[in-house]
Amino acid sequence: MTLHRWIPFKDLIFLQERMSRVFDEAMARYSGMDEAAGSVWCPPLDIYETDDKIIVKVELPGVDIKDVDIEVKDNVMTLKGDRKFQRDVKEVHHHRMECCYGSFQRVFALTPVIDKDGVKAGLKDGVLEIILPKVGEDKTRHIKVGP
Repeated sequence: MTLHRWIPFKDLIFLQERMSRVFDEAMARYSGMDEAAGSVWCPPLDIYETDDKIIVKVELPGVDIKDVDIEVKDNVMTLKGDRKFQRDVKEVHHHRMECCYGSFQRVFALTPVIDKDGVKAGLKDGVLEIILPKVGEDKTRHIKVGP
């Protein structure tokens, strides 16, 4: 029999971090800061823009590409998916569960006009990359007022 040293503060720190995360997520949903209100899991993402496209990178480890749906309609992109909890062993005794599972949905307004036919997406190494090409920039017209 192996003896393990119990460190009580380690468990308390873990509990404090977990509770902080729960409260942060709840406050974000009720204050309207989170687009994924009602979701169990909200994958982190980065959105950046170049002159001719918008790129969205979403961390989706453990998600099968067939469980992901991307829709672009009326300059709104909706990203939906599901990370399934799979249990290979019949009797499992979890020591810690930090990974989130379940469905998610993120909705984004796209300010420039997007070429819906040119949208491309690919999943590599657990990162989904969505490329949204711009149709063209709206030109600003300056009007000179004269006598």
